[in-house]
Amino acid sequence: MELLLSRAGEADPPPRTFGCVRKVYDLALAARTEAWAHLQAAFAGFFGKRAQYPRFKSRKKSRKSAEYTTSAFRFRDGRLILVKMAEPLDIVWSRPLPEGSVPSTVTASQEAAGRWHVSLLCEEPVLQPLPAPETAVGIDVGLHHLLTLSTGEKVANPRHERRDRIRLAEAQRQLARKAQGEGANRAKARRKVAKVHARIAGRRRDHLHKLTTRLVRENPTTVIEDLAVRNMVKNRSLARAISDAAWSEFRSMLEYEAQWYGREVIAVDRWFPSSRLCSACGILLDKMPLDVRTWTCVCGTTHDRDVNAAKNIPAVGLTASVCGADVRPQRSTPGGRSATKQKPLQRKR
Repeated sequence: MELLLSRAGEADPPPRTFGCVRKVYDLALAARTEAWAHLQAAFAGFFGKRAQYPRFKSRKKSRKSAEYTTSAFRFRDGRLILVKMAEPLDIVWSRPLPEGSVPSTVTASQEAAGRWHVSLLCEEPVLQPLPAPETAVGIDVGLHHLLTLSTGEKVANPRHERRDRIRLAEAQRQLARKAQGEGANRAKARRKVAKVHARIAGRRRDHLHKLTTRLVRENPTTVIEDLAVRNMVKNRSLARAISDAAWSEFRSMLEYEAQWYGREVIAVDRWFPSSRLCSACGILLDKMPLDVRTWTCVCGTTHDRDVNAAKNIPAVGLTASVCGADVRPQRSTPGGRSATKQKPLQRKR
């Protein structure tokens, strides 16, 4: 039963009270919705066999991050104020926001090295497609050279992890000598290891960004191999070098930057024998040991292993893209001769 406490205008509750109640409700609803969305994504990855079963978050090891919706922050004139904060954050912006855009979500996070990051989600104007020159490039990834292009250009592998391997090993040894627990010395040693990892990852990410941007700007179509990197890193002798090369990260950057500028990325089937196929006459060799870097075909053409593979990749990739067919290994040579009957490799010294 409801009781009428007062008439309108006579000792009414302050209007601010209703606003506070509405604010708390909206914040609680946003937090609940955000938590459900994140947990739903975790279960979707588990049932899709892309991730393990969701685990409880650890105070020490879990990524420290929080998302703020529009009701929990203010952004004006390049100054960001989060809820329950009187002063704006002291931020060094990596780049200005697109003109006229308004952030819809702010994510604040802290990496293991101790640095804080703020990410703003906003609508960005549609980028204008770049002019399309009549060129297509094939890319063969490797360890000695990070990339080999069908033009013959080779991009050196910076080997960022190897450059800081001694520093990383020393920091890890210092951490291993600290007593287990939550002591200040162990936390300090853990941050030192994290800083080395952050330095390596930052340099690698910067190099890949510059490289993929250049490739996207110069070529309307880029053809790459669809490598199973997750299976390749199971090789213990090559796992460290493959992880340092970051082939998966390179492909991810290449694909989304190509989408920005209206370019195309084509992935060739991983079983296509690009290294064993002569780019001049089309003869398929029976085998190609990894230690063979230069070889001479029966047609008389001398090939660099990586350049030859890079030349074969765009040819078959563009053909499959036009015809709509899958790119599968070639089982015999164009002349009908079996690949097993070819002459053995002639090693170039």
